[in-house]
Amino acid sequence: MQSTTNNNSVPAPDVTRSKRFPRWRVVDIVVASVIGVASGVIFWAWGLAWSPLSGILAFTPGLEGLLSGGWLFAAVLGGLIVRKPGAAIYTELVAAVVSMLIGTQWGFSTLIWGLVEGIGAEIVFALFFYSSWRLGVALLAGAGAGIAVGLLDTTFTSYAALDFGYKAVYFVSSVVSGVVLAGLMSWFAVRGLARAGVLNRFAAGRADESRNAVTSTT
Repeated sequence: MQSTTNNNSVPAPDVTRSKRFPRWRVVDIVVASVIGVASGVIFWAWGLAWSPLSGILAFTPGLEGLLSGGWLFAAVLGGLIVRKPGAAIYTELVAAVVSMLIGTQWGFSTLIWGLVEGIGAEIVFALFFYSSWRLGVALLAGAGAGIAVGLLDTTFTSYAALDFGYKAVYFVSSVVSGVVLAGLMSWFAVRGLARAGVLNRFAAGRADESRNAVTSTT
């Protein structure tokens, strides 16, 4: 008698898990790297502008935190575009490495700050299971990165010597800067890129097309 084989003996892949946490594609890695490198150049330039800009804000110690967002947007931008676990950390870390290699006054600590800032934004995306990319989530991700840099700067830099009140000013300023410069501006940047057709190979671009289609039919 001819034996029969059971094709169901091989366990099926976990489709739910793959949909919730999709794997990175080559295009994801390439685009995230490009975002990181371009952001790293901006980080470096922002570092050059930091001294004169912080001098303007020096009338109230701690307001320099308002400049922090200029080093945080890569994490939020990368997360919003790539929409994969680890995207926020990856883009922020690449940006930190690039700015460090070009040359910054903070040296190797730039790499540590970039890693922690990326984690701050990544935690927010993870809390929403990488399934919500609305404006509110982008703002929270910017706030997460702002909290990270606020804690780092008020603990391990010269700002640690400030009185508690001024530390609080710096911390709150960093969070506000993260919300506005990293969260809000990144969200608008993604919308603009999507409308220009640059993100057609990403869910961010297709989502914008869907919104436009719905708007045109109403």
